[in-house]
Amino acid sequence: MHKIKKNDLVKIITGKDKDKTGKVLHVDTKTGKVVVEGCNMVTKHSKPGPGNPNGGIVNKEAALDISNVMLVVDGKPTRVGFKVENGKKVRVAKTTGKVID
Repeated sequence: MHKIKKNDLVKIITGKDKDKTGKVLHVDTKTGKVVVEGCNMVTKHSKPGPGNPNGGIVNKEAALDISNVMLVVDGKPTRVGFKVENGKKVRVAKTTGKVID
């Protein structure tokens, strides 16, 4: 079980997009990276191919390190802890003590 999951709302705490919030689109647990919707945009030059016949310059989200984002619960960024409830391990917001999932 991980502290940040897909579809979580997160706030970016460092880097060029500091203080932006967005939804997590993808989490790579092996490299510890996350892709956040609308944040850390990069321009990618793509060659013409079957999916994109013209090629050209495409804007897309690049991966951020998972340590640079914080989970947002009730509009406030919070650290994440774990607790066992009814034999299940659940995520808990450190600021409020509220169970997240």
